[in-house]
Amino acid sequence: MDLIKNLTGKDPKGYEPVAERIINTSDTELFSELVSRDDFLFDFIKQNVAQRLAKACNKSNYKNLFNFLQIYSPYYDDFIASTLAQYADKEDEARMLELLKNGTEPEKTYAASFFSYIENPSALEDLRKNAYSQNSDLAVNCARALSKLEDRESCNQAIEKLKSNDSFEQYAAVKFLVNYQDTNAIKDLLYTMKHTGMAENIAAEIPYLCPLNSLLNTDYNDDAILVFCYILNGLVELIPISQIIDYEFYGFIDTLMKASPTGPIAVALMTAKEKFNLFVENEEYLFDEDKNTKNEVNDINILLNSIKTNKYTSFLYEELYEESDFIYFVMELIKDSDSIASLLTGSNQTVILKAMSLLKSMGQLTEEYKQTGIANITDENIKSVAMAL
Repeated sequence: MDLIKNLTGKDPKGYEPVAERIINTSDTELFSELVSRDDFLFDFIKQNVAQRLAKACNKSNYKNLFNFLQIYSPYYDDFIASTLAQYADKEDEARMLELLKNGTEPEKTYAASFFSYIENPSALEDLRKNAYSQNSDLAVNCARALSKLEDRESCNQAIEKLKSNDSFEQYAAVKFLVNYQDTNAIKDLLYTMKHTGMAENIAAEIPYLCPLNSLLNTDYNDDAILVFCYILNGLVELIPISQIIDYEFYGFIDTLMKASPTGPIAVALMTAKEKFNLFVENEEYLFDEDKNTKNEVNDINILLNSIKTNKYTSFLYEELYEESDFIYFVMELIKDSDSIASLLTGSNQTVILKAMSLLKSMGQLTEEYKQTGIANITDENIKSVAMAL
């Protein structure tokens, strides 16, 4: 008999006895088998299973959950931590404090999640120590627990880390602040996104702190659109395309289409239109995605293809200047070689190199254009690339 099949099925007569068996007998072998199938079960099925296991727990058997703490799964993390927290006595709290300090990584991860339900200042030191763990689940749970404890020290430390010259340290701080849910950090996150080599990665985190449509209705209107553009740029290569559902892309695009055209809106909609046409026209982008993601991509593509391009074309040129936050995006959209060449006399050397590269791809990089660009480049590394074009 396939007990996991029964546990994940629709028949209560099948799943209830299995859920009770796992909890009542501390069947770690069966739980481990369940966790091993995480990648092969739909999220809604794993949510159902977590609810079934939680229902099988009570004040008499909840301590059996301690036996599962060596087997970590993010899909059963909340059920285990919240159930332990629901029934925990002082002895259980002390046990979780010890695991947070000296346990294995799975035990520390569950313990950190536990302390997002049970506010215990004694956990502060170890939560702070593990808040930047290489284990992303542990780091996330620590940030959430520290938020529950309203620990401003760790939050302020993350703000300071955003000023680091190390892009990876900046990114770790961004993830901490997002999981901490410090909405006051939005301004700092946006600034960091604009001044780092990991703009797409950081943009991918921001909507989990402030949804794009909500950000659009603040003083950071254009920044919300810039976040959207960076996410578009990172889709597939850096950001799973399935996350467009989390980001509520359809609603955001619909909002932009209904707004009065501006340069940033024109750049965002034209970039999105090209990107989603690419996804739909090339099967490899969606081959491994689930039905919901494929449907969402198709719906967004239909929406974008209803755009009247002429309505936005002239607005693109409003962002064709080197100080624009949208300069690299708009350069990919404008196919006018004379307009691209106008950027060769500027002072932003990466923009000059980009302009030269685009002219080269268009077959329009004349010797005059090349020498004009090189004359305005002083960085030796950038100049060597430009000379090789």
